[in-house]
Amino acid sequence: MAVVFFVVNGFRRGKKQINRLKLLAVLAVCAAPLLASYFTYYVIKPQGGATNSGSLIDPRQHPIPAMASTTLDGQPQTLEQYKGKWIMLKVGPSDCQQACQDQLFAMRQLRTMQGKEMERIERVWLITDQQPLDTMLLRVNDGTRMLRAPADVVARWLPTEAHGDQAADHVYLIDPLGNLMMRFPKGAVSSDIEQVKRVHKDIAKLLKASAIG
Repeated sequence: MAVVFFVVNGFRRGKKQINRLKLLAVLAVCAAPLLASYFTYYVIKPQGGATNSGSLIDPRQHPIPAMASTTLDGQPQTLEQYKGKWIMLKVGPSDCQQACQDQLFAMRQLRTMQGKEMERIERVWLITDQQPLDTMLLRVNDGTRMLRAPADVVARWLPTEAHGDQAADHVYLIDPLGNLMMRFPKGAVSSDIEQVKRVHKDIAKLLKASAIG
């Protein structure tokens, strides 16, 4: 009986290991297109590539946190609901001054500049307070997903570029698998046309190299 037990037990362990290997293989296949796009973009470098405007972020260090985000009318909604799309993300208070307005306008232009690839991109603004938004701002930025999110959670999550910078100074990129993977520097997504052109090329090359999203 002892022999039978060890044989059966060994068989079960072997079966679990096989199932685990199968699961890892499936995950590897699913992640392969994204990993290939990162390798192509950051290691091989597509022809005609210029210095990246954005800085690569290690998503393992900055996973998207659980946060009680809502739509403007108070309905629960999270960034998870935009999985499958590339997300251009900005954050900041509802008091949207000129630099903030320039960011929103440039984000809209950057999406439009991608041509037939534009549908792969969502624009999201995480608003870090509960104050009302200007009606004209809402109209001008129709199509931007606006969610209210806790300021402290957002501040702890998003890495900044230099001491004294705030997350609101930057625009971030989240990949279709929900990984925070790029930060554009302060002033890159703005009214500066040359800076915006660089960001456009950055995003266009990443979309071209990626087979998902």
